[in-house]
Amino acid sequence: MARIKGAMMTRKRRKKTLKLAKGYYGAKSKHFKMAKQAVMKSGNYAYIGRKQKKRDFRKLWITRISAACKANGTNYSTFMNSLKKAEIALNRKMLAEIAVSDPKAFSSLVEQVKNV
Repeated sequence: MARIKGAMMTRKRRKKTLKLAKGYYGAKSKHFKMAKQAVMKSGNYAYIGRKQKKRDFRKLWITRISAACKANGTNYSTFMNSLKKAEIALNRKMLAEIAVSDPKAFSSLVEQVKNV
């Protein structure tokens, strides 16, 4: 039986890595060994970045809600606590969107929550 060599799969694997490293500076886009390291590192950064993006957006929403609350004479923590007591189920993303796009509706929401 003939011996099967792995040249085809090796070439395929290397081409895939070099394709992912396309656009990298210098040898990182040309040499397999350096490209492999760069692709692995960029994959780690991408993984971490996906987690950070969620954190950053939550922080932004909280900042926007807090600013709108201060404009209506209350603070963020009191407002959120009152929302839970009033059983109004709006998440921070939607509250921030209301605060930015429709301040009157947010003001009415604050007044509704103050009564509880």
